[in-house]
Amino acid sequence: MRLVQSFAFAAVLLFSSALSAAAHSAREDIEAALVKFMDAFNSGNAAAVGQMYTEDAALLPPDGKRVDDRKGVEEFWQGAIKAGMKNLTLKALEVEGSGNLDAYAPKVFLEGAAIAASGSLS
Repeated sequence: MRLVQSFAFAAVLLFSSALSAAAHSAREDIEAALVKFMDAFNSGNAAAVGQMYTEDAALLPPDGKRVDDRKGVEEFWQGAIKAGMKNLTLKALEVEGSGNLDAYAPKVFLEGAAIAASGSLS
C-alpha cells in the first residue's frame, strides 16, 4: 500500500512574469501562473520553472535549507524532477490582492504526496 505523506511547504514565490492587473483578477492571474508552472515542471523543464522566479527569489522547502536566487531555485526544482517527482498539480485555495501584490495559499499535489503550501506572486 502506498504511503501518502503530508507536510507544510512555505515558499516565497516571486514570479518574474508581468501580470496584467487591469485585464484579470488576482485569482485569474495566479491560476494562469500556476498552469504555466505545472506545464514547465511536468515537462521536466526546470529552466522554465526557474525563469518564473525573480533573481532575488527565496524558496523555503520543508525540513530543508533556504534556497536563494533564481539559479538556486532552478537547481532545487531540477533535483525534484530528477528525484522522480511528477504529475504536479497546483490549485489556488485562497487568493487575496492588495496593490501590486497578490498572495495565495495553494494546495500542491505530486504523485504519491500531498503538500500544503503558501506563497506570493508580485
